[in-house]
Parts: sequence; structure tokens; C-alpha cells
Amino acid sequence: MSVRLTQFFGTYAFRRFVTIKGHINGMQTSFQTRRQLATGNADPGFFALMQHARAKLPENEKQCAIVSHKENVNGVTFHFETTGDGQEIVLLLPGALGSTRTDFEKQLTDFNKSEYTLVAMDPRGYGRSIPPERDWPLEFLQRDADDALQLCKTLGFRKISVLGWSDGGNTGMILAGKEPSLVSKLVVWGANAFVSEKDIDAFEKIRDISSWSDRMREPFVKLYGLEYFQKHWSLWVDGYKAYYTDRKADICMGDLKNITAETLIIHGVKDALVEQEHPDYLHANIKGSKLHLMPEGKHNLHIRYSEEFNTLVENFLKK
Repeated sequence: MSVRLTQFFGTYAFRRFVTIKGHINGMQTSFQTRRQLATGNADPGFFALMQHARAKLPENEKQCAIVSHKENVNGVTFHFETTGDGQEIVLLLPGALGSTRTDFEKQLTDFNKSEYTLVAMDPRGYGRSIPPERDWPLEFLQRDADDALQLCKTLGFRKISVLGWSDGGNTGMILAGKEPSLVSKLVVWGANAFVSEKDIDAFEKIRDISSWSDRMREPFVKLYGLEYFQKHWSLWVDGYKAYYTDRKADICMGDLKNITAETLIIHGVKDALVEQEHPDYLHANIKGSKLHLMPEGKHNLHIRYSEEFNTLVENFLKK
């Protein structure tokens, strides 16, 4: 089982953070901020927030700094990180029980920061968006999408690209279908619009985290503690079973027809968690989408093959 878990996930690293609480408005803007504002992608408050967070950093570190923020949305204080000072805003959405710390290390550090401003968030009850403790209502992914949407509105985003991995891909598709005017480009991998009986069987086999390898389990236990992680990983499995039983296996099938964003679907051919039928279905049902297969890619392809992944995605976003 530990071998299979290694196929499912990746090896994670952690960073140090500067934390800024609250949304800052009305601050004087720099030339770079004025250049960003000229694109109309966000209002001045967001760029002022970033400027304020970076104010004490040396000038040569400001663009590359990964800065941590807190913002209250839908009654929850969400943690998110920003980096870069590019004109294009890119929202990163993590996978199941994932966080900015575990899921997007190589994107936050290695993306072109003169072209892009990256914003990575921890969903409610994940990572540093605790409290509250995570709960698992039916349509929990729809709630995650609404939280992401409301964070974007609070920060004043008018146009964004979305990168979503696994559950984050599902959330991104729901968001793009719900608010097509907001999302101009969408990249998803390890995502699925429906859940099959075969999927549920695979999830059940990894419900007990004691069967995982130490290398796979350790980052999550370090982030959450053993009890919290085991409890909520098991509840995550139950959440998907509820989609299967109570929503006729439909995660976001109806949202796909509403997506107008240019969409890139990436699939690792060796992904042991997501069958080929899922990216094929997305490709067939998201109008104008592109499907890119990575022959050696597994579920964690953006971590294991981060250089190839980042180049592929940056080239897609530039078009």
C-alpha cells in the first residue's frame, strides 16, 4: 500500500512565512502597482496589501518573497499567500487536506514572478485556515468554490486564471462555471467531474493512514497532528461517498457546460488515483479545452515534474 500511496502523492517541503492580518486599503501605490492596476485585473486594495506586507523586505527580495496573509470571508478567517508582481493574477487551489505549504512549493518559488502574481489559499479547515475545524456537508466542494469566489471579490479581483489540483481542480471547475466572467483561463489536473464505484473503492483502500508510508504521512501529520488528519481524511472519503450516493455520482458535471475560460487539462498517464476516463470526460465536455498527457506523470505531477509542469502552464497562460 505504501508504494501505491507514493504514486498518489508527492514529497513536500515547507517554507517560512511573513504573516499580515487584515485587508489594507488606501495606501500609496508604486509604479509597479500602477502598472498592475492598468490591466484592470484587481482594485488598488489588493496591491496595497501586497506592498504593505513586503515593505520591510530588502528591495531585491520583494518580488520573490512569499508573503502570508489573513482575510475574513464567509465568517471564516482564511490564510492565503502571495508572491510575484506580474500583471496576471493566478489563483492556486490545493487538493484534499492540502495547503499552500504542502501543494504548491514549486509553483510559488519557481513561477515567472515578473509575469504573474500568484495567490494560493488554504480552504476552510485546511492548513492555516484553522479554526474552524473542517466539516463535510454534502456539496463541500461547492462551498469551497464559493469561499474562493468570495475571497476573490473581497480582494477586488476582476479577472484571474485558476490552477487547481485534484479537489482544487474540481473546485476550480465549479468556480469557473459559476462565475465565468471572473475566470479567463483554467488549468486542472487530477480532477474529476463525477465519482465512480471504482473511485470509491480506491478511496476506501487509503482511508486508514496507518497503511501509508512514513514519507507520505509525515507532512500531513506535521501540519495537522495525527488525530486531526486521520479523522478528516476518513471524513473526506465519506464526503465523496455522499456525492456518489446522494448526488448520483455528480460532482460538477453540470458546471462544465458553463465554463467559458480557456481550459488546459493535464493528466499523468501513471496517475493511480484518477483514471483516464476522467480527463477524457472533461475534455469532451469543456468546450474548446486542451488535453495534455504526461507519460511519466502520476497524481503529483506538478511536484515530481515541476519544471516541465511550470513551463507548460506558463506557456498556456501567455497565449
